[in-house]
Amino acid sequence: MSVEFNHTIVLTRDREKSARFLADVLGLEVGEPAGMFLPVTTANGVTLDFATVDIDIPAQHYAFLVSEDEFDAILTRLVDARIAIQADPHGRHPRRINRNDGGRGVYFRDPAGHGLEAITRPYGTDPASPLNGVTEEVPGAV
Repeated sequence: MSVEFNHTIVLTRDREKSARFLADVLGLEVGEPAGMFLPVTTANGVTLDFATVDIDIPAQHYAFLVSEDEFDAILTRLVDARIAIQADPHGRHPRRINRNDGGRGVYFRDPAGHGLEAITRPYGTDPASPLNGVTEEVPGAV
């Protein structure tokens, strides 16, 4: 059997709010609660189990590989919902997307402060493409 990533726990102050946010942005469904967890499952079967906790939550990073069409839909939902986007994880290129590895990428935050990323090409798939290079302004983005 090969090793596959199956699930992770995402800590938040409000599991319903955070799970619904991710599902809405990515065009996914929120599953049925399983004990303290509220799951959102991706197309490749990886589940993000959201759990409400009453502690300081360190920000985590979650990246999602999506098709070009899915990226268009995600970007539209982010802009329409007036969710701040940026082309890089450090916020140096607000209201922009990146063109890393010959694809497109966007960073945004969830309600718990976790950094989320949608990309259309895995990092390193186009060595000729400059990483941290080309960005593109998104009309209407905040």
